[in-house]
Amino acid sequence: MTSAGTPTPAGGAYGFSAPRAVALLGGFLALACVSFALTARFGEQSISLITALTEPTSSDALIFWELRLPRALLGAIVGAGLAASGTTLQGLLRNPLAEPFVLGVSGGAALGATLALAVGLATVGEVAPGLGGALSHLSAPVLFAFAGAGASILFVLSSSRGAAARAPYAALLTGVIFNAFASAAITLIKVMSTPDRIGGILRWLVGMLQFETVGTLALSALLQAGAVGVMWALSGRLNLLSLGDDDAASLGVPVAATRRWLLLASSASVAGAVSLTGLIGFVGLIVPHLLRLAFGPDQRLLVPLSALGGASFLMLSDLLARLAFPLFNEDLPVGVVTALLGGPLFLALLRRRVRLGQV
Repeated sequence: MTSAGTPTPAGGAYGFSAPRAVALLGGFLALACVSFALTARFGEQSISLITALTEPTSSDALIFWELRLPRALLGAIVGAGLAASGTTLQGLLRNPLAEPFVLGVSGGAALGATLALAVGLATVGEVAPGLGGALSHLSAPVLFAFAGAGASILFVLSSSRGAAARAPYAALLTGVIFNAFASAAITLIKVMSTPDRIGGILRWLVGMLQFETVGTLALSALLQAGAVGVMWALSGRLNLLSLGDDDAASLGVPVAATRRWLLLASSASVAGAVSLTGLIGFVGLIVPHLLRLAFGPDQRLLVPLSALGGASFLMLSDLLARLAFPLFNEDLPVGVVTALLGGPLFLALLRRRVRLGQV
């Protein structure tokens, strides 16, 4: 039986070994914990961990608890969501070179955040002056980015409603077109923006981990846990979808509903990630691809491994970005690091697939 309650294909094409799965999940969980500890401990400024833990009013405690720990948590949450979405889309499209931003979510989020940054909005209270309480202190770019991502999801799915039930490519092609439109709109906004605001827009577009509040981190973690949970719960059905729609339907898989839920879950995950950090590329492309090469195509294993591996990859990339501070005299956006690491690796993987006749 698969995780979705449907029978596995004859011959055990996706044989699932529980001891192996437990061992791999345990190993990747340990890797994520080590990555989190390193990211929270080290950075551009040296601190004493003992001082940070024993002297709450010290500068070391401030750096550790208020800056590094929330940033490490954000990296773990966003990296997990991007990588899990990546492996789900690669399985859904039957293309290991697919990645999360093809759904159009990134374009909608980028357009929303760019609008907020271009007009100089910092908090929600500036959008709605009469709003009181904690809501007025929420980040306006984050709110606009999430709203833009949500609007793009609704547009893409509604525009391809009939065709999306038959093939995933309809929604994804609509997403590509929407991304192109959003990119043109963002370029227009940048041209019309004042010089002092262009810097903030550019930094958001290349992707960076910022210092979010505990409430924002909690909401983000809940969103990613729900979205990744849906993708993992449907991973058994996704295995059967790789056999073809007709074969999957004959094995009891509700093809259209499964595809719709997977698209919604992956879109929500990407929307939550992009709205907080901007456009961070290659996490959802490289991590699932490497894990598939190493451990096989079983989505029941790939989804959780990708979540843990993506969290580790993004946290360690952010650590590298902060350790590079003395070289550049400023905080390097983590999206630059993931691109520098992921770009050459992607080209190497692509050349390997071409050499093996898989592309």
